[in-house]
Amino acid sequence: MANLKLQGRTRAQESSSAIERMYITMRHLFNRGFYKPMGVSGDTLREGLLTLRPEIYGSVAEEKVELDGLLYVIDRLPIGIEECRYINLTSEEGYKNSHFKAIVPPKRRRNCYRIDAEQMNIEITRGRSEIYDILTHLTFLFIESHKIMNRVVINEEGNVTRDWDKLENAVTSKKDLTKAEREVALTHTANILGRTFEEVTSIYGSFSCPENKERFLHIIYWLGKLAIDESVNENKRIVTFSPVLRERLGHHIHGEIWANSIKNKLEQLNLLDRPIHIISANMHSVMNTLYAPIALKTELKNKTTFDIYELLSEGKNDKLRAKVEKLASQKGMTYLEDESGTNINVQIFDTSKYADGEYETLVSKLKKEDKPVIIVMDYAFGEQAYETMDELLKPYVKPDERKYLNVKSVSLMGKAGILEGGKGDIMIPSAHVFEGTADNYPFDNGLKKDDLEGQGIDIYDGAMITVLGTSLQNRDILKFFHDSTWNVIGLEMEGAHYQKAIQSASKLRGSISSEVKVRYAYYASDNPLETGSTLASGGLGTTGVKPTYLITEKILEQIFKDN
Repeated sequence: MANLKLQGRTRAQESSSAIERMYITMRHLFNRGFYKPMGVSGDTLREGLLTLRPEIYGSVAEEKVELDGLLYVIDRLPIGIEECRYINLTSEEGYKNSHFKAIVPPKRRRNCYRIDAEQMNIEITRGRSEIYDILTHLTFLFIESHKIMNRVVINEEGNVTRDWDKLENAVTSKKDLTKAEREVALTHTANILGRTFEEVTSIYGSFSCPENKERFLHIIYWLGKLAIDESVNENKRIVTFSPVLRERLGHHIHGEIWANSIKNKLEQLNLLDRPIHIISANMHSVMNTLYAPIALKTELKNKTTFDIYELLSEGKNDKLRAKVEKLASQKGMTYLEDESGTNINVQIFDTSKYADGEYETLVSKLKKEDKPVIIVMDYAFGEQAYETMDELLKPYVKPDERKYLNVKSVSLMGKAGILEGGKGDIMIPSAHVFEGTADNYPFDNGLKKDDLEGQGIDIYDGAMITVLGTSLQNRDILKFFHDSTWNVIGLEMEGAHYQKAIQSASKLRGSISSEVKVRYAYYASDNPLETGSTLASGGLGTTGVKPTYLITEKILEQIFKDN
């Protein structure tokens, strides 16, 4: 018998194992109710993150402080969190009715409240994925803070370097820094971070905010200060989970309220009996596609519709966007701002009131009772996609009756990471595969590669991974999925969760027709296999405009033709 050699694990296997350990640990810590991120209880999370070395966190495993990853994380956590020793994850527990002012991170819709100088409360209303997201970001933040501490503390008594003293003087100064004083402070900060003066100068402005122009220096100082206090004086930082959050999580409380508000509005508008088409997308692409050509006829002279879409996507063009929104509201759009805590706003389009636009010919051929009602829901976050879609597809229950919705199609126009190609390319999935398991959801996608070709954008089709969190992806795992027989073309966070809800409603519960059509398409926001092309490298700019509207136009065209 041939000798069998034990082979060492590949980086992909090590990384996969690290992700699994991190998620098991996070669930355990949640059930426990608290943990110390830099104590024994946080060891597994730190070790897992350093083994994994996610692309988004760059040089987290090196001695130098990671700047792009720090900016990515800071944009997704509340302003001031670097000053807080106690971080409390709560459910929605009434803080919005208090004197506490809600702090909403620039790149994540979540309400946070600064309770006092030492405590930050973060409301969790979007399920476990949001907890995973926050805990991985906090783990990264605390690892980086201890790097700063290790570079400035010179003995066990807690004495610090001259660089640290100079940074402290700059941060605690009551007067605005001059350019010369700022550059002196950045010189000392560069030494502390193990970075060049050029590197810290180039990223300094990205951290600035209206409330604090010197926020970069402020963040570095407070991260280091708390880490020094933790190391020298044993004042550990603590993350806690409120009892109400632990009790409520997984019970669809927010999703049920959210879905019922939509169904109530449909009843008020007398739309419950009409064919319904659900689209998960942003809050502008469907509205602009339907109404911008009508509202902006003057502006469209000598311009293509895609030129107008680009103008509408620019921050300075508030008046143009207001003009489109005003017309849409007059011609069949109803906007529902979320009050449930899901942070998912909704638009309802009654196409029987739609006229004069590019789809008017298709709509006019239909009887009024057959004209589609389009529900556009803003993006869910990870597992929240299952909660919201599961609740939305359930029958509308009233004291005296149970009314089934006539859901004809569910579409998803999203952004995702691509494994072959680049930013702005389009992916058409044929299946969703859950990361870390062999669970898979093949489906017949109503959108085909042929539908979108010929527009100067590369189109890819194949399976897509639904990942547990974008912040935990690393090159080795992604390369394995891309190169293996899984034929994976990209990664995203909601697809399998949506598909699970759609299949249970249509195939098992009978809440909606088993003939419901599904349409999925994503445009690439980043390519995590390419250095410098991860989410931490910055946004899409106008690169995402054309694929976004190309997908939206095709979805609308199929809705009107297939109805």
